[in-house]
Amino acid sequence: MSSVVSNLPASEETQLDIQGMTCASCVRRVEKALTNTPGVESANVNFATAQATVKHSPHVGAAEFVAAIEEAGYEASPVVHAQHDHAEHMRLDSEADLASARRNLWLAAILTAPLVLISMGWHMRPEWANWLLFALATPVTFRCGRRFFLVAGKALKHGTTTMDTLIAMGSGAAWSYSVYSLFAIRGDLQSEHMYFETGAVIVTLILLGRYLESRAKSRMSDSIRKLMDLAPKVAWLVSPDGAETQVPLNQLKPGGLIRVRPGERVAVDGVVTEGESYVDESMITGEPLAVGKKPGDIVTGGTVNERGSFVFRAEKVGADTMLAQIAKMVQRAQGSKAPMQGLADKVSSIFVPVVILIAVTTLVTYLALGRGVDAGVLAAVAVLVIACPCALGLATPTALMVGTGRGAELGILVKDGEALERAGGVKTILIDKTGTLTEGKPKLTDVQVFGAWSETEAISFAASLESQSEHPVARAVVQSAREHGIAFGSPTSFESVRGQGVSGVVGGLSGSVGRVDWVAEKSREVKDAAVRLEDEGKTVFLAARGKDLAVLAVADSIGEHSIEAVRQLKELGITPVMVTGDNQRAAEAVAKRVGIELVEAQVLPADKAGFVQKYQAQGATAMVGDGINDAPALAQADLGIAMGTGTDVAMETAGVTLLRADLRGVPQAVRLARTTLSTIRGNLFWAFIYNVVMIPLAALGLLNPMLAAGAMAFSSISVVLNSLRLRSFAA
Repeated sequence: MSSVVSNLPASEETQLDIQGMTCASCVRRVEKALTNTPGVESANVNFATAQATVKHSPHVGAAEFVAAIEEAGYEASPVVHAQHDHAEHMRLDSEADLASARRNLWLAAILTAPLVLISMGWHMRPEWANWLLFALATPVTFRCGRRFFLVAGKALKHGTTTMDTLIAMGSGAAWSYSVYSLFAIRGDLQSEHMYFETGAVIVTLILLGRYLESRAKSRMSDSIRKLMDLAPKVAWLVSPDGAETQVPLNQLKPGGLIRVRPGERVAVDGVVTEGESYVDESMITGEPLAVGKKPGDIVTGGTVNERGSFVFRAEKVGADTMLAQIAKMVQRAQGSKAPMQGLADKVSSIFVPVVILIAVTTLVTYLALGRGVDAGVLAAVAVLVIACPCALGLATPTALMVGTGRGAELGILVKDGEALERAGGVKTILIDKTGTLTEGKPKLTDVQVFGAWSETEAISFAASLESQSEHPVARAVVQSAREHGIAFGSPTSFESVRGQGVSGVVGGLSGSVGRVDWVAEKSREVKDAAVRLEDEGKTVFLAARGKDLAVLAVADSIGEHSIEAVRQLKELGITPVMVTGDNQRAAEAVAKRVGIELVEAQVLPADKAGFVQKYQAQGATAMVGDGINDAPALAQADLGIAMGTGTDVAMETAGVTLLRADLRGVPQAVRLARTTLSTIRGNLFWAFIYNVVMIPLAALGLLNPMLAAGAMAFSSISVVLNSLRLRSFAA
């Protein structure tokens, strides 16, 4: 059974560009069309980015999704560009759309200006002047505003409604009633029933709002473009005969040799094979000092070569580079949704039909009360125009785009909107000690022998066994042996017991290295030596070979910024808890130095997830780690935070990844999340309040349709501008 399960095809993910969406109700409709497609597991449509992310089985693909979206009344195309090309493609599309919108807006404004001047400044006009108004208003309504009618018509054909339905009905009603009056009424009274300027101003103001909104939205995706612009467009490829040829980045393949000259950016990820230099890696590490590079060292695409020239072998190219992976994570986060957007989506799905019903009811009520057709039409038009669900659709994705983009600039990668929302509500944070609170580079500091062997023999035996282990403590023993010129070999048999230690046979003699209580019974002397070293905050373990014993201790330096990070977490009202496999005394000594009161010591890797559950019972809990053994705990936590210096497994499991080896990124990520969530709540609040207040005012005849159009346009722009404030979020 297990082999069958393992051979089942994994889910795939497809991204689509969507055209024709104008409000949150469109988002709901596209999502419904996609999720109803057989084989689709989930679909997420983002109004701000105009993209859909579809998770599906391998048996269906983009063709089925495009067909489903077109059936719903919209247009779609699969995203087939590479990361850098797609960012450039989006930029060019955005510029082309803005240019087209600008031309359309100018035409509408040029025709609407005299229309308003004549209507407002010449009340008792001759009939020919009203025909002039007709001539000016018609191209504004149906030429400049044609998109509103086309989208509304397409939606009607599919039995649905959108924001464009409201605008088309509002401007169309004002134009239609004016045309009716133009033919049905004669003489001086005719001018009193002309509302051509109302429909034209509605169209012009909506166009202005959308243009300004598009300009503001284009700034929200700057983070991806900035990231991808870090990669050079070309690289110097070195051939086997030593000749150097400049080639485009997309032609590079793994294994190729690439020359980097002073001042140039490293093209892709790889390993230095020739030459030495200093490379500015601040985009990844945040450290301003350049890092020396020599043969065998790793270089990252996008970093800047400062001094010498060197050649490196390409290891990861294209979408596999760290830069591309970072951009992909940011793009995925920007295209996701925060759970709190769910309410807005539900409201917007029924919003437009309800507004149309309110508008019709308003007109009928005015006629029934004898308040006149003119007053009823104006009030109904105002209701249609003011009630735009656009702001509701933009409330969450705009803030999410800017917040996650700003996070990427600060070295904080957020997986999705759900992770961001969880980060804002964290009450307790469990922090792994080694490599997180500490530098993760322990050194052997003490060796105390008991029995017939010497310190050198004890280190040699321990290093022989530990040479097969990847644990930081094991590496410290092996490194110490090398530094002191102590010879060691490899065990003829070897066994590792996770969380306890290792055992095996070295030189025909069996023995173990690991936890004191696992390796051997504690004698008084061994216990006293262990306690003394533990009280100094050192990690103590035991090497045993027959009757020969040795207490070994390693010390790991406290991270440069750990104390400050813990202080900042407390200021945010978050309780830090240290989790470690160390014994209680050593753990408490380290915790005391960094300012942590709660310590979970002697925790086996398999038990970390259980301790996360323990604290989850008290509130939202985050886990900070950097190793493979932290992955289960990161997955169990309400929010997993992986240090970017750790393993790919930890980073994939976590909801937030810190690119820099700086624990201060944890409180910084929480502050960013809280600020972003506060912005989203503010956006949603004002979007709801706007409609709750404005619709009754319009229905009561207290809001002129032209003012309603301006207010509606401003509501969407204000949401975007409020979200853009996140770009100034400081560390």
